[in-house]
Amino acid sequence: MRATLVRIGIDQAYGGWNAPVDPATNEFVYVPIPEGAKAPQHPRLATTYATVEPALRTFAAARPDAPAKLVTLPAELAGAATHLDPDFDELTYGDNGERRGRAIASFEPGDLIVFYAGLQPVTPCAHRLVYALVGLYRVASVGRAADFPRSRWHENAHLRRVTARPTDVVVHGTRGRSGRLRRCIPVGEFRAGAYRVWRELLDAWGGLSCKDGFIQRSAVPPQLLDAARFLAWFDAQGAELVAANA
Repeated sequence: MRATLVRIGIDQAYGGWNAPVDPATNEFVYVPIPEGAKAPQHPRLATTYATVEPALRTFAAARPDAPAKLVTLPAELAGAATHLDPDFDELTYGDNGERRGRAIASFEPGDLIVFYAGLQPVTPCAHRLVYALVGLYRVASVGRAADFPRSRWHENAHLRRVTARPTDVVVHGTRGRSGRLRRCIPVGEFRAGAYRVWRELLDAWGGLSCKDGFIQRSAVPPQLLDAARFLAWFDAQGAELVAANA
């Protein structure tokens, strides 16, 4: 079994905003990154931030004291196209099979993709951002984007593009054993000038391929050195996975 950590979701580098999290309950909203004008989607398949706004409104309504700027999309994102990846409704994740996704391109059924994000707390907490696990896939299959028929283009952001890269791969998670976390699991702290996985978790997981648990955005996703040990830890958390973006 192999496992990798993949950072997802809107942040300061991709979108200029961080999705909200309630540090008291670990409830959060999954907000994908923008698609960008250089990668147009098929018009009938395009996804936009309009699909995210209901979840943000529900989250905000339950927390009337939260500052509006933390729970409301920036005006420039309203109606913009999203790169909805992973797509938890479809239990898919796409990546480039030559660069950052090279390891994932060789994944086999039973391997793990563990998703995490940098989230903005809506009430004061120990750190400016909450770095947390937000989803997990037990891999069911990995296929080249070019091999998917038109009838399946709706399943992932990399398939919805007018021009897909020939090296792109699309992963499907095992239904019933994969999905978005109902409540995120905080795993990081600001240490030695960067956000890193807590040292006690590095020990519990069996280590990461990156130096001292570094989990800020990187060119190559870190690998979990002992996938079975990590999965035992994850299962012990009793976390609920749902096949839904919101």
